[in-house]
Amino acid sequence: MNLKLTLIGIAFVPALCLAQNTDKGAVAQPRPKVMTSTDSLMVKQLYFTALREKTIENFTLATELFTRILQIDAGNDAAMYELANLKKLAKDEPTAEQLLERATTLKPDNEWYWAGLAASYEKSNSIVKLENVFTQLIRLNPDNPDYYMDKANALSIDKKYDEALAIYDQLEKISGPTDELLIKRQKIYLMQGKIDKAAASLKEAMAANPGQVKYYLMLGEVYNSNGLIDEALSTFQKAEKIDPQNGYVHLELADIYRNKKSYEASFNQLKMAFAIPALGVDQKLRIILSYLPKFPDPNAKSSALELSRIVTVAHPTESRAFALFGDMLVQNQLYKEARVQYQKSLALNDQVYAVHEQLVRIELGDNDLNAAIKDGENALSLFPNQAWMNYLVGVSWMQKKNYNKALGYIKNVTSLEVQDKDLLSQSYSALGDCYHEMKNEKQSDESYDKSLSYNPDNAYTLNNYAYYLSIRGVALDKAGQMSKHSNELQPSTASFQDTYAWILFKQKKYAEAKVWMEKALVSDKDHNAVQVEHYGDIMFYLGNVEAAVENWKKAKAYGGQSTVLERKINEKKYIE
Repeated sequence: MNLKLTLIGIAFVPALCLAQNTDKGAVAQPRPKVMTSTDSLMVKQLYFTALREKTIENFTLATELFTRILQIDAGNDAAMYELANLKKLAKDEPTAEQLLERATTLKPDNEWYWAGLAASYEKSNSIVKLENVFTQLIRLNPDNPDYYMDKANALSIDKKYDEALAIYDQLEKISGPTDELLIKRQKIYLMQGKIDKAAASLKEAMAANPGQVKYYLMLGEVYNSNGLIDEALSTFQKAEKIDPQNGYVHLELADIYRNKKSYEASFNQLKMAFAIPALGVDQKLRIILSYLPKFPDPNAKSSALELSRIVTVAHPTESRAFALFGDMLVQNQLYKEARVQYQKSLALNDQVYAVHEQLVRIELGDNDLNAAIKDGENALSLFPNQAWMNYLVGVSWMQKKNYNKALGYIKNVTSLEVQDKDLLSQSYSALGDCYHEMKNEKQSDESYDKSLSYNPDNAYTLNNYAYYLSIRGVALDKAGQMSKHSNELQPSTASFQDTYAWILFKQKKYAEAKVWMEKALVSDKDHNAVQVEHYGDIMFYLGNVEAAVENWKKAKAYGGQSTVLERKINEKKYIE
């Protein structure tokens, strides 16, 4: 229920009432007695003391004092009202309701008491009782339009629609015709199923205000929500002629055409709506985001992309528009174009971390390491505790072979992040790579082990760790297990197959090594010189020297340039 009570909650102290009344209400009170002058004086002192305690928010003591007053003077309506408010603060709504019912009985002409009781009945959803309360409030203050509106709302909730309409008629005599009254009547007519009446009253408003598009929109929505699609379309088309720059009209037309399966016309209306700056950017962004569940449908992607582009034109100073355009370009794999939009977004507002991260990811993916480092370090100056950004900058430095700088950033990740196990696994794996390149095999192995403790299925860690162990010729059984698992996780990955073949070679299992190296050569699309050289090595130990030399020469043709490779070719034998 949503009843508007204008007087409720306003701090007000009703005049102190010391009238001596009897009461047989729900709240138990001592039997009334004749008040002596001493009693009256005590009540006054207690009352003002209680008010003071309430003012300084000593609610417990204030409650005790007002209760004491009612023990002395059971008919003190002012104390009942104050105590009821304290009971509401204590979430004791039933007691508050009983106190206010007694207060209104004792002083039926006190508007504040009735307003307080209305709030209590609203809380307890006592709709029937509310109707009478608002009747009393209207009696006491017949010029307050809010009381009429609240009573009509209560009647409407109680499904007394005709009575509610009668109250709206009374209110119209006080306030004149208003859009709020028009809308309220529409709701009742529609709940009654009287679409013709709902439409008729809107047509009257349209006739009285022929240039006001809002009434056409309201009428069109009535038709549309009740399945009268053609009538709705006609109404919205009239609105479009009156105000072609009204974005809401175009949105409504887009919905109508979509319902009629005229998808091209629907999208054209959306584009017109999005091009209008007066239509709020928030609504436009929500509409674009509604396309996401339809991805990866290419039509949904292209539609969202075009709409997001239009938003940047209509709202050239809105950073979110450029950020979302960038996101939609990413969804369409247009990374270079997305990079430009993220840069524009950050130029307008650099306080959104997610945009910084998207930009740096694109730069790193494009192998623009200098840009990734520059923009990443700038982002960290604003958001120093972002683990992912530390990782991205660290990886950028690692790819530039500045391993000391890379270590600094990647170690930050392990200090900042405690929950994202995948990120921790990747970070320790990167540390393993750095330490390996720095010839610190002990820390490299420890880092790889730590990586696998967070994610035993990190295929890249399994492969790299296994390969480096095989190069050193140590822990070959462990290396073999890890490499085999990496191939189970990512089959048909040439580099992983090459690693497993090389470990088998190191274990002198040449026939098995040949099988796996041939798999790697089939999976490889780039003519990898190292893999071809390894195949030659295996063939040599299988006794096929001619095939070995042929593959070593092929490896050289594919770009292999080591002196060891030259010696293999020249001496026609395997050289460690």
